[in-house]
Amino acid sequence: MITPITDPAILEGYLVDASNRPGRAELLFRPRSAEEVAEILAWCQKEAMPVTVTARRTSTTGAPVPDGGALLSTELLATIHSLTEVDGGVLLGEYQSYTEARGQLFPPDPTSRHECSVGGAIICNASGARSFLWGPTRGWVDAVELVTPTGEILKVDRTTPSPWPVPSWTEPAVKTAAGYFPATNLLDLVIGSEGTLGVVTRAHLRLVPAPAYVLGLFTWFPTRASMLGFLDEARGAGPRCIEYFDRRSLDLVRDRMPGVPEADSALFLEITHEDEEPPLEAWFDRLAHHGALLDATLVTTHDADRARLHAVRHALPAAVNEIIARNGTRKVGTDFAVPSAALPAMLDAYDQVPMEAVCFGHIGDSHLHLNLLPKTSAELERARELYGELARLALSLGGTVSAEHGIGRLKKAHLAAMVPAEVLAGWRRLKLAADPAWILGRGVMFDQA
Repeated sequence: MITPITDPAILEGYLVDASNRPGRAELLFRPRSAEEVAEILAWCQKEAMPVTVTARRTSTTGAPVPDGGALLSTELLATIHSLTEVDGGVLLGEYQSYTEARGQLFPPDPTSRHECSVGGAIICNASGARSFLWGPTRGWVDAVELVTPTGEILKVDRTTPSPWPVPSWTEPAVKTAAGYFPATNLLDLVIGSEGTLGVVTRAHLRLVPAPAYVLGLFTWFPTRASMLGFLDEARGAGPRCIEYFDRRSLDLVRDRMPGVPEADSALFLEITHEDEEPPLEAWFDRLAHHGALLDATLVTTHDADRARLHAVRHALPAAVNEIIARNGTRKVGTDFAVPSAALPAMLDAYDQVPMEAVCFGHIGDSHLHLNLLPKTSAELERARELYGELARLALSLGGTVSAEHGIGRLKKAHLAAMVPAEVLAGWRRLKLAADPAWILGRGVMFDQA
């Protein structure tokens, strides 16, 4: 077996993720092959040593943060073998640049795509803005090489039955990333399992031809009603993304985007066409019909201009983090999605939160991120209470407690509120069958009974 790293100075660099939750570990393994991963997991299973898989630590839920034991980093599993075959440790953005240079597109686009790994995206079923059209990562994975918690190397696709008992349950009819997927094949079970059922060392992925034309629209609305009216019509017109910015978000991007008008909210859309330019006139007719601020609307048809608009969207989380750093507290951010009919009620609830907050996100999927910005420890405690109240509201509206970020170590209580007790018990039986010593991702999603 490869020799583990025990130097505290090196370990320190692996003990936090984007949630800022600190951890601890005694050992760090950095394998270079599936065989080395298998050897490590077999040894840890025999020793009953907990193992936390860590990739690029872009998770916001604490899933890759260890509570003791060993860390297994996939960073050295980093070879692009072909257009559709790639190691789990390759940076997602690096892989997408590789495919797009060859005229092909891997659609999933989490905000952290230039920092997260392919394997991390698979194991979290990552999504992003383009998921409105193309769905999350699940639909773009044809097969994986998987190392199980007992050290077995498997080639897994949708013809591979699950060797472990999978409880039947019905996910909410919204974009969701909460709990094990109710699948009988092993591939779909592992996708989104948050590092608890195995290590993805290689993936076979599905691509689409890169669209010939992409139209970007950044447009502002004077009222909530005008924005929602346009949104309802826009959803049916087939854009690949519809992103939302509330008034406070617009305040934060003003320094990065000159000319931002005073408005209630804004939407950013991307529309693709394969063999002709997108019908700009039809989109402006829709905007005019719903009272958008046409004179301020930005239109992009070139990659560089569209990339600048993406940079504005991606700068928002950084701006929020800067506020939190100045406040000296922690951000409390939601990841709820609700049915489209319930979106106005969820937006109203977000508006009524009695604390400074910023709201933005994937409104096409009725999936928004409300970022509560407490200034004191007392406000932080109140923010967590408000989070719980909003989670209960989302569930009462038929939604999910996590649409894309997963459960990790931080949202287990909310998952338990969402899922029937018998389903949680079934997941524990599944986990125990897959991982007899419960070594892999111990404390992620749910605890041992």
